[in-house]
Amino acid sequence: MKVRDDMLFPFEEYERRIRELRERMEERLLDAVVITAPGNLMYLTDYQTTGYSFFQALVVPLDGEPFTITRAMEESNVIERTWVELTRTYSDTGDAIQMLVESLREFGLEGKAIGYERNSYFFPAYQQDRMADAFRDGRLQDCYGIVEEGRITKSPLEIDVMKRAAKATEAGMRAGLAACQAGVTENEIAAEVSAAMFRAGGEFPAVMPYITSGPRTMIGHATWEGRTVQPGEHVFIEVGGCYRRYHTAMMRTAVIGELSDSMQRAQDRMKWCIEEMHATVRPGMTISDFDQLVRSIITANEIGAELVTRAGYSIGIAFPPSWDEGYIQSIKPGDNTVLQEGMTFHVIPWMWGVDGDKTVGISDTIRVTADGIASFFTLDQDFTVADRPEELPC
Repeated sequence: MKVRDDMLFPFEEYERRIRELRERMEERLLDAVVITAPGNLMYLTDYQTTGYSFFQALVVPLDGEPFTITRAMEESNVIERTWVELTRTYSDTGDAIQMLVESLREFGLEGKAIGYERNSYFFPAYQQDRMADAFRDGRLQDCYGIVEEGRITKSPLEIDVMKRAAKATEAGMRAGLAACQAGVTENEIAAEVSAAMFRAGGEFPAVMPYITSGPRTMIGHATWEGRTVQPGEHVFIEVGGCYRRYHTAMMRTAVIGELSDSMQRAQDRMKWCIEEMHATVRPGMTISDFDQLVRSIITANEIGAELVTRAGYSIGIAFPPSWDEGYIQSIKPGDNTVLQEGMTFHVIPWMWGVDGDKTVGISDTIRVTADGIASFFTLDQDFTVADRPEELPC
């Protein structure tokens, strides 16, 4: 490992992550692991690129120096960003899996027990089959999740980076809410959100903001399509700000006109849910307990709304196509995972189908502390009412 002082975290942080990974490898009787998920590569080495559609891997042996397999063009990212000293590359006309297998043999791992991330989005089945066909002198074993066991709790250094992401999230949301007026388009709101995020130091997020208005708020995962906001409608905004691939996310709602009784009740119920969450959730509770708290409050409404999704998900390092770590941990019923200090979640007590035709949201990104939880945000949770300029976010 090459000691350097220009990575996102101090070198000692990466030493700790590799050491703890090797401890888990030893428990699973693995001689080496082949890590292919972009978030895991970033976590272990500080490596990142937008070119992750090409095969890339970090091989970590139980003993000996880790090495990477990358497309030749991406080797510069290994050299310029990471502590990794050993690299093997393949050309655009070359064979990535052949290079992987040859490198495993080159570094003395033939006949060994090799773990690989069988459920990685970025190591497709046909490549896994080719590796299995070519590496018959060793034992291949699924080790999916072995890196994520370390990622599920964030170190204080990671929390500090997420606070910088939160500044971009808040800046984008403030600008988006301030832009919500009758006569503006969803695209114009999106432009304000994006510009403010990036000016606040944010970087390209794993997903651009979700911005819908009026009846379009009922379309799952829709975002801006040029629609003009009309008087009396509402705008749903969800922003995921990013700094060095770490994310925080937030939902808010703007109303163009007076709050109806049902919209007022929706706002108050979501705020109550978040208040109860901050008063109740702490280390030692289970994920299922957390889910029940959120789900019971949102479900017991009298305005026709539902919580149609999980109650939240782990958040941190992310690459497109998603800003969440929900595949590591989601807040859902029946999960007896115990909350630990350092876990981070985007909690989404949103309401789908208010009056049957409106989706609204107020959400929070939180970290589990030694004795409770804390928000990454300071932005007011109330719906923004666009015909009252004095109430717009400053």
